[in-house]
This record gives sequence, C-alpha cells and structure tokens, in this order.
Amino acid sequence: MFTQLFSVTAILATIAIHTASAIPTISQVGAKFFTSDGNQFYIKGVAYQLTVGDPLVDTNQCQLDAALMQQLGANTIRVYHVDAGSNHDGCMSAFSDAGIYLFVDLDTFTTAINQEDPMFNQTQLNDFEAVLDAFQGYDNLAGVFVGNEVLNFANGSTAAPYIKAAARDVKAYRDSKGYRPIPVGYSAADIPALRPFLQNFLACGGDASETVDFFSLNVYEWCGDSSYTISGYSQLEANATGYPLPIFLSETGCNTVPPRTFGDQAAIFGSEMANTWSGAIIYEWIEEANNYGLISYGPEVAATATEGVGGFIRSGTPTPISPDFTNLKNQWATLTPTGIALSAYSASVSGLSTPACPTSTPNGWLVNGNAALPSIGQTGAATAITASATGGSPSGTAGSTASGTGSAPSASATKSTANGGREVVGMTIALAIVMLSFIVWL
Repeated sequence: MFTQLFSVTAILATIAIHTASAIPTISQVGAKFFTSDGNQFYIKGVAYQLTVGDPLVDTNQCQLDAALMQQLGANTIRVYHVDAGSNHDGCMSAFSDAGIYLFVDLDTFTTAINQEDPMFNQTQLNDFEAVLDAFQGYDNLAGVFVGNEVLNFANGSTAAPYIKAAARDVKAYRDSKGYRPIPVGYSAADIPALRPFLQNFLACGGDASETVDFFSLNVYEWCGDSSYTISGYSQLEANATGYPLPIFLSETGCNTVPPRTFGDQAAIFGSEMANTWSGAIIYEWIEEANNYGLISYGPEVAATATEGVGGFIRSGTPTPISPDFTNLKNQWATLTPTGIALSAYSASVSGLSTPACPTSTPNGWLVNGNAALPSIGQTGAATAITASATGGSPSGTAGSTASGTGSAPSASATKSTANGGREVVGMTIALAIVMLSFIVWL
C-alpha cells in the first residue's frame, strides 16, 4: 500500500473549518488534487513568465492579465522564476480574486539540479526554502516544482535521485515549519526512453516522505489535426493508469501546425484521460520569438528597442492572439469535468499501490531499484546510486511501456525553438544585446 503522509480525516477537518479564506487551498490526496471545500481540482493553466526576472511583482500588470485569463477560462498559472525577496502580495491577490492558482518553480538558472554533474547542496536547498517561505502564506499557491526537465536526454537518469532528494528535503522543511501540506512535485521532459521509469521512480519506495507529491510532463505531441492514438496520448494514459499520485501536463500546446486548435484538451478533460490526469498548462501566455503566445502587448519592435525585450513588448494591456486564444477559450468552455468529491474518494486512497522501483536497463534507465537517496551536498561521484546495466524492465504501472507510439512527434521535434521548458529565447537574446550595448557605451 502506498504510505500517505497526510491524514484524510485531518483534511476533512480542514475543510470543515476553512471558511475565512477568499479562495480554497489545494491539497494532494492520493492520485488527485482537491480543494479545501472537498471538490476535485482540474488544472486549466497557462505558463506565465513575462521576463527573465519575476513576473509577480507588478500588481497592475497582474490585474490586467488575471482579468483576461479569467475570460479565457484559466484557473492556474505556472511561473518559472521568481525573486524570493520581492513582495508578491498584489499579484497573488489579483490572481486569487480571479480564481487563479499558482504552481511555481523553486529553482533558478543558478540553483537548478544539473544532470551532467548532479548534486543538491545546502545552498540550493536554502534558495528553494526561501521561495517556499515567500509563497506559502498565499492560499492560491497550488504547488511547487523542485525541477524542470532536469533529465533531458535518455542517459541522464543518474540525476533522478537528486530530484527525489530535493523533494524529500523541501517536504521535510515544509513540515518542520508547520506549513500546510503544499504539494511538491517535478516537471519532466517528455523523453520516450525514460517513460515510465522516471515517473515510477519518483513515486516508488513506499515512504511518502521521500517521494514527490505529484508528477507532470512537458508534452508537445498533439500537433494539428491529430488524435488520441496518433499523438501518443493513449500511451501516456496507459503509462499513468494506476499511478498513485496526481499527474498532469505542465506544458503543452504544439505549434508546428498553426493555428493551434488545442484538440488535446478534449482528451485530457474527457472520458479518455480525466479519471487519471489532473489537467494541463498551456505554453504560453506572452507572444515572443517562439510563436507560442496566447496574447501580445503590442506589435513586434526592434530587438534593440527600449520599449521591449527581445523585440517584444512585455507589459501593458494584453490583446488576444487570434485565433489561438479563442480556440483555447472555446475548448475549455465545453470541458468541465466534475471528478469525484473528496468525501467519496477518501475511502479508496488506502487501496492505492506504490509502483515498484524500476530496474536498470542497457543504455537506458541507469538507476537500479530503490537506490538510497543522496544526502545534502553528496555528488554523483560520491554515491553508489547507479548500477551497471543489468537488463530488466520498468515495473509498476500495468501495461506500461518505455516509449510512445512511433507516429507521435517527439518533444524536441515539436518544440525546436522552445528549449528546455524555460523558453525565454527572445529575452536571452535581448539581454545579450543590452549587455553588449552597455559595454560599447563604456
């Protein structure tokens, strides 16, 4: 049986007393998210990173964006980078007033776990804790990520124990501070060779203090007029069936066949996947060089223009990009799964089973079984977390395989201009131009 950190009785008691907050809090119970008033929560989200800095410090901008997101039908944003030392009250209030929750990444460009030289040290943990401290008091904080696409090639799996160790340490800190049980999870690159090894590894072992609270995937497989089977979504569902934690798409929205019609949303929120998956986050809110935007703040400008960054204006009144914005709005308007009430679901939680830890495979998954997790500061060279490939197969989810359908486009093929899930190509170029101009001025 899957050992649970939470008490269903305690969560039900929380629901009974939760009357003062403007927005219900989100908790993880078994394989689903629930609001504190007892309803299952499905994510209809957008990725929201207007700058390489912190997009949650400009209250007026957040109010403008939250109002249009509400019209879109969004109930969640994902933010990749924040400044723990800034004041976020205005923005978090603006989104809360619009009924919008936040999933925030705890890492930054300098504190992220590196698959080529994995470690999780005290400095990284301190920075992760600082972000959690800054946001834990907001009722519309839905969850936090300890990593985004740390494993981005097939033989990078030796970094997986460090992801799991980061989740362990963040959860221990959360609990030691007496914070509510804010879900702690991971956002994975969609690498067929690592499916479902990684999702099972992060949930295996039977000790909930050492597992993630949810697992998510950045998936760009459903392109244009695809289908549940052609896209590979049927295989994603097969891999996730019986998974004991919430699972959702933390990025999606292939743009190789414009305009985007978002046909995958009907599968995610419909009968094929809604019993297993907890929703999706569309990439992304702002239009920039990679052409994934749902809105723009004005016409494209010169890359060196002072009123923009990377050739794109990043503040002001948001204007929907047609027809993508309307296509997504229309999809979401017709997709309203009710799920199951916590009171009806709680009895089945004890029946959830933890997946078996996957065994290592030749030239594939390299972490053998329930490897001991590294301690703070322990590096890959100092651990014995891997074993020589001895064959074997992933165990756990029934009927799962390590790859999707052959006809499904890969994430790299559908996201060539959007590298690594933190698609700030335009902003990166702009920053380089600003730096070069500054040097010339000097």
